[in-house]
Amino acid sequence: MCYIADGRSGACDRYANEGGELVRLDALTILENRPDDAPLVPFLDREWDGELVSGEDTFITAVGSGTTYPDYKPAPFIVASTAAGADMITVVTEGIFSYCGAKVKIDTDRHLGSECAPVRAEGEVIGHVTTSEYGSQMLSLGGVNHLTGGSKKEGRATCSTLLALCNGETVALEIDGGAQLEIAAGQAPVVNGQREERMRVGCGSATVGMFAAQWKGLVDEVVVVDDHITGVMSEHQAGKVIGWAPSGIRVKGRRSTPGRYFQVAEPGTGWGGTDLSDPLTILDKWRPEQGARPGLSLLMVSTTGENAAYYQLNDALEPVEMDMPARLKPSVRRIEENCEPSLASVLFMAGAGGSLRSGVTENPVGLTRSVQSRLTRVTVGGAPVFMWPGGGITFMADVTQMPRNAFGYVPTPALVAPIEFTMRADDYAALGGHMDYVMPLQDALRGAKGRQNDHRLSGQRTEPRKQGAPWPVAGARKPEQTE
Repeated sequence: MCYIADGRSGACDRYANEGGELVRLDALTILENRPDDAPLVPFLDREWDGELVSGEDTFITAVGSGTTYPDYKPAPFIVASTAAGADMITVVTEGIFSYCGAKVKIDTDRHLGSECAPVRAEGEVIGHVTTSEYGSQMLSLGGVNHLTGGSKKEGRATCSTLLALCNGETVALEIDGGAQLEIAAGQAPVVNGQREERMRVGCGSATVGMFAAQWKGLVDEVVVVDDHITGVMSEHQAGKVIGWAPSGIRVKGRRSTPGRYFQVAEPGTGWGGTDLSDPLTILDKWRPEQGARPGLSLLMVSTTGENAAYYQLNDALEPVEMDMPARLKPSVRRIEENCEPSLASVLFMAGAGGSLRSGVTENPVGLTRSVQSRLTRVTVGGAPVFMWPGGGITFMADVTQMPRNAFGYVPTPALVAPIEFTMRADDYAALGGHMDYVMPLQDALRGAKGRQNDHRLSGQRTEPRKQGAPWPVAGARKPEQTE
């Protein structure tokens, strides 16, 4: 229902009208199984000998392929190739996803927002905070309820934010009662205007365990401040095992097991993900009957090593801050060294149900069962996916493993994402695939247009396989293998 005047492009800038012919504006993206620095080799610079081209060298992604939505016709490309000695079929189409979103992992110890707190873009709620994980916090963005279940403004803000995130662009988010964020996939997040450098080495208890032996003999007490589990060396099992002497320290908070304290402070952007700017706030009066004495030395450090301070007890058994001794500086640096770089990770998540499956087979449930039984491999722009168990075709994929600008949108609003289904040729025939529409890979690479398509391509571009990513048809079942 999109009417495009001659010489103009449509509302989503995906198609244009050129002299009455529908043209897909983005170039079809083809993966080459080569390193980034390998020279490009012209395809088929020799006479074709009639053999199928190997899918182990070239893979047609759905980026720029177009769609036959609502898929009453077969998908735009159904191509035949060979891999591991087997005849393979790859069905290539751009899927239109209303049931989609992004799961965002933000590596930081700082408090971003309370669990279930709304996340906003352009003032509109587009998702919520989910769980805190080890050294990271998670956001759930998008989903059909935000795309189509709210106001038009909410749907548009959700769609534009998801599109930018999935295409690797930077987006600004605000969490109700929490932080302001700037995030981009594969880049360090910015929290309240401050770029994060590292994620924590572990919780406070884990940090005590990791470095107990290195601190023994250098300091009388160590407290590792953490929003979740603050560690106290002299009480901790790690300290007990190596013979650490009691210090008479008392820590506020809810004591778990010895040397492990919960809820020592409120979450925040200070020491160890707490709201503390002064770590001494969590200490109560010291106990001389259990080892506290004037001159006792104390190291307090955060789980990233970003914050550290050294104290000695005075005659009143009050800690007084002093310059960090040279003997302790290497251990603080070692904590920093063991912290991994802070990144924002974006996983595109979608359910590939509905009519999309009809572009693959005349019996849609056959594709679902084939995917569930692992006879069919799903990729997104050639990138591997994690397939959720259970019913349907629900998957997640790392957007940094996909070709650039792999995503588009339609004004529904909904995201347009590439999706490919690869399987053995005999398996494709068995699930009721559109065998009459299969074309050899070399024809597709030469720009052949399937009779099911009402559009033509604007061109092709090649990209190397992403470093470390598996090749889309690697590990194909060999002819002698059976299920």
